[in-house]
Amino acid sequence: MTKIPERIHLEAGVLIIGAGAAGMSAAIAAHDAGADVLLADRSLIGRGGATVMAQMTVAAAVGEEVPDDWRFHYQDTLKAGRGLCDPDLAALLCEQAPAAIHRLDDWHTGWARHADGRMRQTEAPGHDRPRCVYVDFLSTGPALSRTLRTQVQRRDAIRRIGDLCIVDLVVSGGRVTGAVGFSLSSGQTVTIAAQTVIIATGGLTRLYARNSASANMGGDGYALALRAGAELIDMEFVQFFPIGHLAPRLIGMDPIMWDPFRYKLGGQLLNGEGREFIGNYHAVEEGRYRAPRDVATYAILKEVEAGRGSPHGGVYLSFRHVPEQKLREAFGPVIDRLAANGIDLTQTTVEVAPIAHYHMGGIRVTPAMETGVSHLFAAGEAVGGANGANRLSGNAIPEALVFGEIAGLKAAETGRSIVHAWNDADATSALALLSDSAPSAGNAAALVARLQTMMSKHAGPLRTRAGLQAALQELQALKEAAGETPPPSQSGFDMVRLDWFDLRHMLLVAETVVQSALAREESRGAHQREDFPATVDAWTANQAVTLKSGALVLARRSVAE
Repeated sequence: MTKIPERIHLEAGVLIIGAGAAGMSAAIAAHDAGADVLLADRSLIGRGGATVMAQMTVAAAVGEEVPDDWRFHYQDTLKAGRGLCDPDLAALLCEQAPAAIHRLDDWHTGWARHADGRMRQTEAPGHDRPRCVYVDFLSTGPALSRTLRTQVQRRDAIRRIGDLCIVDLVVSGGRVTGAVGFSLSSGQTVTIAAQTVIIATGGLTRLYARNSASANMGGDGYALALRAGAELIDMEFVQFFPIGHLAPRLIGMDPIMWDPFRYKLGGQLLNGEGREFIGNYHAVEEGRYRAPRDVATYAILKEVEAGRGSPHGGVYLSFRHVPEQKLREAFGPVIDRLAANGIDLTQTTVEVAPIAHYHMGGIRVTPAMETGVSHLFAAGEAVGGANGANRLSGNAIPEALVFGEIAGLKAAETGRSIVHAWNDADATSALALLSDSAPSAGNAAALVARLQTMMSKHAGPLRTRAGLQAALQELQALKEAAGETPPPSQSGFDMVRLDWFDLRHMLLVAETVVQSALAREESRGAHQREDFPATVDAWTANQAVTLKSGALVLARRSVAE
């Protein structure tokens, strides 16, 4: 076994874990408020997570296409959330989104524009008008990430550390005082003392075998917060993007690329018999893509279940009724990339099916992004509550931008009045975990794959009591197979060891999803119980999850209690 050097110890005013749109927005805001900022990510800064992969639209009532107001956006958000949105968080998201878009415009993000200079806006599912801005030809996420990276890099005082896996937060007397992790490149243990900490690690869609996420979206932030004493909320609500690419094989392109083109061009969803079917599931599209994501997901799965699916287990998406010139105007250079994959949209359909895409639940916060643990904040998809039972299309990026800025400002303000309170004794368990090893630990990569298969089967879009109970049994078996200590470290970039720590987070977070889904005996938004198909008024409530003496505890709370 290679000897790993002694640990590295760092200090920061504001430690931000996660460097997507939320993390970078928080870093910029905290720095500009005078804080000493350390931005850490397990990937390259600004190049991991969900933002850089986002190819679609950003909802904001900028009103440049048609008259608009944030209150209209707010009403659409509440409607999509099926009664479970935290009204304060939803209002913050909608009210401050236009300012965030204009700020990015000032930073030259490159929003698509009309010839007269107005931003182009399109009407995404669930919105009452064209409200979503974008960067042309599937470039929104990359352009936004590049803009934020540039702003971070221009602020030399923001320290940036990539390839750092955070294992646990450190809590002293009810206050977060820092974090413990290890360098992926060297294997060294890293401790970070911080006056305040912001979790901006994104969601949990890596829990599912078929997902649109990067490899670091396994719910790390939820697990960190839970173990530190924070409360999670709405963990049962996992959003499946209804038309993720299924077949033919698509290389070098995002599986969720079809969404903007469907609602721009009216792409038809057809079952295996060649018939449109969304209208059979209480959704009126009339040639336009209007069905919310939870409804479309349900409709597709029911068609497949009834034997009316496509050969690979999805349905067909067709643009064959759209003139070629119109296709080229909408798709631009993407047409040539599709041709390289053997896809001619004027002649052929593609197969699509639901794919795990976003998580509505997360860490419970106040409008100041404060968690229930002193000096611990959260931002972006790591936050739960703003989207209720189903996220409105286009709300993910403004959530990251707005909540990131708020968290950065508040963390900087809070940190000004305190000093570091790091104590090695409070980090004992985390340091011991990184020091211990178990050569007999199970194959973590294989166990992750087994977990993903199980979650897809039993805790996906359609759920039953029997399936969820089977999931709990499998989770227990996976915990026993994984063991309580990691395999010995061999070198830098030790993927075997990283897989084990990923699995540790993923198993805890998966259990919060399954336990919450089992307890909610109704169907609402992204949570569909086959054995409880009705929406029940008594369940117009949030479920909170805490960790007490190693066991999960669920509590039902009134919305925005």
